[in-house]
Amino acid sequence: MARITLDDVRTNETVRIYIQQANQMLYAMGYTEHGLRHAGLVANNARRLCLKLGYTERQAELAAIAGFLHDIGNVVNREHHAQTGAMIAFHLLTQMGMPPDEIAIIISAIGNHEETTGYPVNYAASAVILADKSDVHFSRVQNPNYGEFDIHDRVNFATQRSRLRVMPKERLIELSLEIDVSVASLMEYFEIFLERMVMCRRAAEALECQFHLMINGAPIG
Repeated sequence: MARITLDDVRTNETVRIYIQQANQMLYAMGYTEHGLRHAGLVANNARRLCLKLGYTERQAELAAIAGFLHDIGNVVNREHHAQTGAMIAFHLLTQMGMPPDEIAIIISAIGNHEETTGYPVNYAASAVILADKSDVHFSRVQNPNYGEFDIHDRVNFATQRSRLRVMPKERLIELSLEIDVSVASLMEYFEIFLERMVMCRRAAEALECQFHLMINGAPIG
């Protein structure tokens, strides 16, 4: 069995095509960016979170791979994309020669990253949930017409800065956002993100941490 790395996955032509095509389909449906930028950011933050909390380099690598692949199921359909993505990842990683025990960690993380059906079933799933849901930023908006923005576009466009902080000594994970309230109100943010933030709290608790949300320098909740 091969020791597959994030670089192996990131440079795999099939993986890149699937993620790029998935993002194009979501763009056609009016969604924010779910392409290689988002995949890379989630992978890097999932790895960093694990390393900060004392997980091994290999465990962090598996979380990063899950983070990079977590949205690949959108190439099939937005509905049930977490479960579809887990199956796509299973076939890709099996073909690459990854051991089944490592594949199991990755596909469970991918299959559990969505708030409607997911749960922080292991450390990798928790890391992917936190890394994914914290990616709120104006650069994710793909709609070029401001007049046609929906609430998701407005909230992302309003977010000028997003930072996921990990404080291992305090066992604290903090998402800090800077939001231009002239573009989107805090009420609009919570209208679409409350369920995601609840999932982040559960993921942090699964990692034996607390989750804090800061908006414009003020603690929320």
